[in-house]
Amino acid sequence: MERDTGYFCMNDINFTMYKLAGIIAEYDPFHNGHAWQLQQAKALGAQRVAVAMSCGLTQRGALPLLPESVRVQAALTCGADLVFALPAPYACSGAECFARAGVQLLAAAGCDALVFGAETPDAALLMEAARVLSGAEYRTALKARLAAGARSFAAARQAAVEAVCPGTGLAALLDKPNNNLAVEYCKAILELGASLVPIPLPRQGAGHGQALTETGGQFASASALRTLWQNGGANAAAPYVPAEVLPLYREAFAAGQYTDLAAAQRCQLALLRSRCTGTAPFAQVRGISEGLEHRLEAAVRSSTTHAELLDSLTTVRYPRARMRRLAMDAALDYSADAFPALPPYLHLLGAQKDALPFLKAAALPVSHSLARLAEQNTPCRAVVDAQLRACDFGALCRKKPEPMGGVLRQKIIFLTK
Repeated sequence: MERDTGYFCMNDINFTMYKLAGIIAEYDPFHNGHAWQLQQAKALGAQRVAVAMSCGLTQRGALPLLPESVRVQAALTCGADLVFALPAPYACSGAECFARAGVQLLAAAGCDALVFGAETPDAALLMEAARVLSGAEYRTALKARLAAGARSFAAARQAAVEAVCPGTGLAALLDKPNNNLAVEYCKAILELGASLVPIPLPRQGAGHGQALTETGGQFASASALRTLWQNGGANAAAPYVPAEVLPLYREAFAAGQYTDLAAAQRCQLALLRSRCTGTAPFAQVRGISEGLEHRLEAAVRSSTTHAELLDSLTTVRYPRARMRRLAMDAALDYSADAFPALPPYLHLLGAQKDALPFLKAAALPVSHSLARLAEQNTPCRAVVDAQLRACDFGALCRKKPEPMGGVLRQKIIFLTK
């Protein structure tokens, strides 16, 4: 297969033509690796950087450690110019849906480049893989391998790519978590027709979910930092977060503005138990197929801890990450057809004041107020309702619980350079 010469490796990048680069992120929590990515985008010539940030929920099917207000301020302090919410139902979804939603938001905001991390920061190779995954030949090969009883979807996916493009190295590319998400970003750009040039950067330091002892240095994965926080508070994360962000974290910790993991897991089980009424109570939940609704109900009825629930659901065919998202969808009553396939609005969480003129050309309704966005149309109302459920759940599960409706009263965060 020929290499697409319209895309370049990192060393060939010239950012001087890009006015607004975009980043899709969770910042859960914001750390040195995220700050490096923002600095790198600016150093390469991006005039401004917009971020689509998970709001209310995260892709792993859990509440974020810190509320949006803290994560937004951290991002703005370290170089972001605009921060938009990636709404909860899209944030809590598989890589394909997550990537498409983020690309949709950033393209609608007027971004002309997409910056992301990858173990293999080769834009041309990633775009090749994306084109393969978008093709009919790959889909046919994938279907055949799933029907033949592949041990997992990931294994079937790699085998299908190797069958379509033998010896190209594209299948091996999909063996790394950040590469997988990077390819989904590229695929979303292709399929949505977004005017975004993909700019992959090498991931810094610890890999996804990697322990701190394996890496050392100033970089750590977000999952490792969440563990540090749960065990030792904000100060335990100090070596791995920007100095200017640490006071925000210390203030949030002192005020109890962080997720109490044990409370969150018990509250989620309580919500799930409350839905165990009638016949097949989870039949309409997003992501349900192949009788999973019965498996989920049985797991909810028998489990006394969140870990037991996930253990009961997880198999080789049903990976833990997918089951974690499924359980959260069920707890929050996210049904299959409750909201549109792509985000219908731009919810502005924070901005550098001199970046606001970019919003004049936005291709979607834009506001800092969820209440105003809900008034736009029926799809907007559906997504706002789903967002409120996630945010109110999160507010209850903080170390110091907060009342409902906080996200409706939340003010936009402005910084002035």
